[in-house]
Amino acid sequence: MSKEIKKVVLAYSGGLDTSIIIPWLKENYNNCEVIAVSADVGQGTELDGLEEKAIKTGASKLIVLDLKEEFIQDYVFPTVQAGAVYENRYLLGTSFARPIIAKKIAEIAIEEGADAICHGCTGKGNDQVRFELTIKAFAPDMAIIAPWREWNIKSRDEEIDYAEAHNIPLKINRETNYSKDKNIWHLSHEGLDLENPANEPQYEKEGFLELGVSPINAPDTPTYVTIHFEKGVPTAIDGKEMNGTEIVSTLNKLGGENGIGLADLVENRLVGMKSRGVYETPGGAILYHAHEVLETICLDKETARVKQYLGIKFADIVYNGQWFTPLREAMSAFVTETQKTVTGDVKLKLYKGNIINAGVTSPYTLYDEEVATFDADEVYNQADATGFINLFGLPIHVKAKLDQKRNNK
Repeated sequence: MSKEIKKVVLAYSGGLDTSIIIPWLKENYNNCEVIAVSADVGQGTELDGLEEKAIKTGASKLIVLDLKEEFIQDYVFPTVQAGAVYENRYLLGTSFARPIIAKKIAEIAIEEGADAICHGCTGKGNDQVRFELTIKAFAPDMAIIAPWREWNIKSRDEEIDYAEAHNIPLKINRETNYSKDKNIWHLSHEGLDLENPANEPQYEKEGFLELGVSPINAPDTPTYVTIHFEKGVPTAIDGKEMNGTEIVSTLNKLGGENGIGLADLVENRLVGMKSRGVYETPGGAILYHAHEVLETICLDKETARVKQYLGIKFADIVYNGQWFTPLREAMSAFVTETQKTVTGDVKLKLYKGNIINAGVTSPYTLYDEEVATFDADEVYNQADATGFINLFGLPIHVKAKLDQKRNNK
């Protein structure tokens, strides 16, 4: 295969993996042309100096794509609307970033006439699946190169050895070599002391948390925030209209300052193993909470119940990299239908890692104070409950009577 590969498009972050992949590709694929593509989904300063670095290490050029707003509007918010949370804790920060990146890279590979697409995902992780399922959806005939499944490098230490031997500058060192993934939605931490679930994350240690502070170090006074939703999509904070990027960035700041959105969990990876990760998702935690609160007054019980258990499946789909599938599209169509009346304002109090409800209103509310009141009312006849209970309890009543007859024989 290597003889046929003359031009490769590389998903390039400038991190440890992709930094050494450029020279490795040229060494192992007949000095092929390598076009590096960096997708900006909110990594911030991680993109600084990437062009110079990519070209110095052998790439013919670097293409940078600003995908932040598209990422938030087309991938993040639809997942929040679905109420999709993986294994009760993980807000899918890495998971739904991969499809948009892989889709754009596949499109560029076709435009550039590339022979292959290369990614730096390991053979143990979920991302290899997420990338390659998306590539299959948009460039089904494109060859895929996954160095971690080919080369002799076995560890991150050996990667650093390779980088040092090839004079590739790195921003990390062996002692602080957490495996991290950062975008506008979240930051994940894996590896080192976190590989043992018995070890407590060092939240108070300087430099560990990047998006916020430990709840212990958060202010002693609460912060109030009001989020406005239109059809399940957040559109304003404290009365100020914002785009998706501004919404998430603003809530990341407020949440981070108050120790919101830390998750420490051992999750079940798609490839079968358990993996321990620590996630920072301050703005995301606030949005999920606010959206859920608004739905409590805007959705009827049966719709809410069906949506709740479909949310588990939706989270699996996102986690497993199956974004571009008929099932995900069909489920999103259902979610969109449920969101027609999810419009209103949610007020929250942020305090030392806690998100506390402080009021919710909606023009489409299904909450009727006159019906729900404990005071006297004219709309609910409490005597009607007798017949309801008799019918609702009929199976219990019948079984008990028949059991009595059987036991008395």
